[in-house]
Amino acid sequence: MALRFSKMHGLGNDFVVVDCRGAPFALDAAGIRWLGDRHFGVGFDQLLTLEPARDPSCRFAYGIWNTDGSSAGQCGNGVRCVAAWLARAGALGPGMTRLESPSGAVAVELLGDGSVRVDMGEPRFAPAAIPLDAAAESDRYAIDVVGREVEIGATSMGNPHALVEVDDVAAAPVAVLGPQIEYAPAFPERCNVGFAEIVSRTAIRLRVWERGVGETLACGSGACAAVAVLRRRAKVDAEVRVALPGGELEVHWDGPGHPVWMRGPATFVFDGEIAEPATGAASAGTTRKS
Repeated sequence: MALRFSKMHGLGNDFVVVDCRGAPFALDAAGIRWLGDRHFGVGFDQLLTLEPARDPSCRFAYGIWNTDGSSAGQCGNGVRCVAAWLARAGALGPGMTRLESPSGAVAVELLGDGSVRVDMGEPRFAPAAIPLDAAAESDRYAIDVVGREVEIGATSMGNPHALVEVDDVAAAPVAVLGPQIEYAPAFPERCNVGFAEIVSRTAIRLRVWERGVGETLACGSGACAAVAVLRRRAKVDAEVRVALPGGELEVHWDGPGHPVWMRGPATFVFDGEIAEPATGAASAGTTRKS
């Protein structure tokens, strides 16, 4: 069996996109880990599956899988790539379209410059919605991280996010503190961890440790979460340029009662096929670009 796929990225946050509109995706968690391995498979931050919509208000659905084989509820860079893939396949045209993510419907708009605008939904701050083990909702939480107290902000953008404000994002201890917060007892479903440096009221710098992946070059839902947390603290305006290691995203949030809008690119790298392991376990395969 050969698994056909497209390799794409959004600001360096890279994906393998598999068309499952005609048949269900067959790989199990071990097979996903094999495909995501950058030495033995193709390599990706997330795997995206294109599926028939179950919600009648949506044109198509998509699934999100991390390199460790776990599923994810949302991926801002990923949904832009899904929209661009469907447009290239002739399945989406100009204007606003609803797609079904694992955490609910999102609206996408293909723009004339090749970028994609996405309605990421309204951020949720209630601890139970994140989920976060906290007695009451707050702009700031002091959580236990490996025996010491760390101050964070927290929200859900369809997936859980913690945010740490830093003076210099380049020097932030992302590789150490990121996984420690991801697995902190306060987050029963683990979390994505953002490290944000405020440049001005309209610009921030951000690095993100993604749950089940590690640090990525960009994280769309993480950029939206960072702006939501900082705007709630009255530290940024409604329109913010978010500089990530892989490039910039534009994020707009008018505040409570409104969705977060994100705009950014979606880039094709190549199409190919890889020999699919019969059991889903790691095995040798042959990759061919086309």
